[in-house]
Amino acid sequence: MFTEMRLSSKAIRFEILAREYSSLNSGRTLMKATWNGAVLAESEDTVVVENNHYFPPSSINNEYFSTSSHTSHCPWKGAASYYSIEVDGKRNENAAWYYAEPLEAAAEIRDRVAFWKGVEVAE
Repeated sequence: MFTEMRLSSKAIRFEILAREYSSLNSGRTLMKATWNGAVLAESEDTVVVENNHYFPPSSINNEYFSTSSHTSHCPWKGAASYYSIEVDGKRNENAAWYYAEPLEAAAEIRDRVAFWKGVEVAE
């Protein structure tokens, strides 16, 4: 019973954090993700979690993306999968990530793509 209580309180804490650190791009500002001169994604429909804009899958320019075998795990979002990006012969390994099966607290970012490793996300 004690273990169940600890897990429950942990899950509740993660859900509170998820709400605290996520928001919709309520101003419907057009956001662009760019790297090496190419627009990787562009959308007014991003979800912001922990200061990262998560772009809908339909906004991704697939020509620049390849699936990576790299994965990571977030305690409140779940297992993340990665894409590597290639533009004009330059490769940026594991520069984008997404949650195909996020935990309940992060359901709003299912399959949405976020960026790091030098990818610029701006208006």
